[in-house]
Amino acid sequence: MLNAHDILETIQMIEEENLDVRTITMGISLLDCCHSDIDVTCQKIYDKITRYAKDLVKTGEQIEREYGIPIINKRISVTPIAMILASCENRDAVKIAVTLEKAALACGVNFLGGFSALVQKGFGPGDRELIEAIPEALAVTEHICSSVNIGSTKTGINMDAVKLMGQTVRRAAELTADKGCIGPAKLVVFCNAPEDNPFMAGAFHGAGEPDCVINVGVSGPGVVRAALAKAGDCDLTAVADLIKKTAFKITRMGQLVATEASRRLGVPFGIVDLSLAPTPAVGDSVAYILEEMGLECCGCHGTTAALALLNDAVKKGGVMASSHVGGLSGAFIPVTEDAGMIEASRCGGLTIQKLEAMTAVCSVGLDMINIPGDTPAEVISAIIADEAAIGMVNSKTTAVRVIPAIGMNVGDELSFGGLLGGGPVMPLSTYSPAKFINRGGRIPAPMQSLKN
Repeated sequence: MLNAHDILETIQMIEEENLDVRTITMGISLLDCCHSDIDVTCQKIYDKITRYAKDLVKTGEQIEREYGIPIINKRISVTPIAMILASCENRDAVKIAVTLEKAALACGVNFLGGFSALVQKGFGPGDRELIEAIPEALAVTEHICSSVNIGSTKTGINMDAVKLMGQTVRRAAELTADKGCIGPAKLVVFCNAPEDNPFMAGAFHGAGEPDCVINVGVSGPGVVRAALAKAGDCDLTAVADLIKKTAFKITRMGQLVATEASRRLGVPFGIVDLSLAPTPAVGDSVAYILEEMGLECCGCHGTTAALALLNDAVKKGGVMASSHVGGLSGAFIPVTEDAGMIEASRCGGLTIQKLEAMTAVCSVGLDMINIPGDTPAEVISAIIADEAAIGMVNSKTTAVRVIPAIGMNVGDELSFGGLLGGGPVMPLSTYSPAKFINRGGRIPAPMQSLKN
């Protein structure tokens, strides 16, 4: 039973502490859109997406008005397009990307994810064609997001795909250099990619998912920070307990929105993703939570331990509040999207080396990091390989979303605007991993893979 205190507390969270539902994402299977004629495939894709998602934005806005809960994004995820492309005689992946863009515009959504391939064990029909088309597809569209899964705990790491993705990220930056290098900001390279993630740019609708489903991502870094500030000096056991209780309240709101959207759209409810997703808005920052725990600056010694505490407490609190929890669920550390991390990287307190250590204990990986514009493709591939190794060995999702800032050097500022934010170009090691990357082949799966 809700009481007056609970209601007033929620209102304060929304009005003063940046509490929101970050996204309602409708997942749509396109498996029944396969056809040997790519024009027929494109028409079937457009028709199915617009049929299912025509009321998605309207429904989200109605729930916002009726419940007073901000729902920042309404999004769509689809079956990895490489699977659909495999059935076409003419494998023109860019043509499908343009079709997806038209469908996104018709439905009015913020982003559409799923221009994706799953190549953790090798390349199937359509995979190479899709990956090679990613730079152009991201250059000619505004709302399409792409992801590629290059490794997993069960399969190991496909180093041929890792090499190709380093080249793809760099080419995507070059083709969108006149648009602030936005291409790579819409491209994620995964290890252990989840099939039900509602957050962009990595969302896709997995092959094991229903025909259509509603997934919701909640967010509330500002709420967690405010709760810690009110608690004052207490030990870390009390800090963890407070974060759990706060995560529970945040997730209950997400569960309410998810079930209501599901009912109104006539689509099954999938999962609530518990992830604390920051924004460039002051106060809505995961870094500020870590600093509220007692760190002078995010990135100093102790940051990894504090983030581990936060991530675990968010999961423990949120899992009790929702009947179905999934996606990534934890704490995101996208540098350009987090006001506190932007500040920490500007002053030198936060480095890529420290961020890599932090990714071993948080939700994703090296996310939204601006790197020098002259960074070779092999270095980008090596960054991807390092992150994939962390995910593979620790049986967790890791990812890389780095942006080569074409024409810029360390310390220069690259801004994307909106939720993607902006920040300084961060330095990388100047030593070359080219010989290692060019070996190709596969890194075998670790012993953890032999669990059956």
